[in-house]
Amino acid sequence: MRSNNKKGKKWLKVTGIILLVLLIAGGAYGFTVYNSFKNAVDTMHEPIERKQSEKRPEPVELVEKDPFSVLMLGVDSQSDKGRTDTIIVLTVNPNTNSAKMLSIPRDTRTEIIGKGYDDKINHAHAFGGVEMAMDTVENFLDIPIDYYMKVNMEGFKDIVNAVGGVTVTNSLDFTEAGNHYPVGEITLTGDEALPYVRMRKQDPNGDFGRNTRQRQVIQAVIKEGASISSLTNFSDIFQAIGKNVKTNLTFDQMVDIQKNYKTVGSNIQQMEIKGAGTKINGIYYLQIPQDEQLRVQNELKAQLELNNANTTAQN
Repeated sequence: MRSNNKKGKKWLKVTGIILLVLLIAGGAYGFTVYNSFKNAVDTMHEPIERKQSEKRPEPVELVEKDPFSVLMLGVDSQSDKGRTDTIIVLTVNPNTNSAKMLSIPRDTRTEIIGKGYDDKINHAHAFGGVEMAMDTVENFLDIPIDYYMKVNMEGFKDIVNAVGGVTVTNSLDFTEAGNHYPVGEITLTGDEALPYVRMRKQDPNGDFGRNTRQRQVIQAVIKEGASISSLTNFSDIFQAIGKNVKTNLTFDQMVDIQKNYKTVGSNIQQMEIKGAGTKINGIYYLQIPQDEQLRVQNELKAQLELNNANTTAQN
């Protein structure tokens, strides 16, 4: 398949390579790889001004193998503001050797922390940058958000190509941006992966179907990036990461993650949160029922080994 699409740069597909960095690619396969990785992380590092979360009384100790969470945000550029079309929360637990990946639909209606009113969750970053996005997601899920990674989607094509493309199992026959995606196992280049994950209108499941394809591609990138053959492309991979990713994780923290959590990448479990579409004052929102919100909150709290599961969801 060949794609001439030039616009498909609008979401967090780069998350796959982020997970690769977090869970797989941090190891020093020789001095050259180590240095390349360190340079990329130094470029990526962007600390934020945010006080210690009340939901996390003590900071995470990666050397002690504490479970932790990462908020992954996809924006159209690396500017401080802009709506996040894709929001993914990753919770990692080395004790159960598992990671859970939750997609939060961008139209989800919730309180925007710092604004004092309800709005679409993807507006939080536009209003107050990474800090407000983290605070809002933390409140919505009632778990601590320990780290963030913000991705400029324009680098996605290069990253997918650097790992040699991705193979996914497609459940819906559709055509998007001049590309035909048949049902079954298909291999995608960077250009082809963009419209594959962007498509929503033809999917009877709408945003939920798109979120599923997002997670498919993320896991496929992890799989390809973890393969031995991809080690020959480490320079291209790390260069693309350095240019297009920002995070408050330091190099030392990423090395600790690689040492203590690296096998978790082979056991990534998908999560979804369900809701119903509604219009309020003419604006479309996704409304999450309280029992569904509570179900997701408690599953994530268990994953993070928190003992403060609520009996009612917070809206």
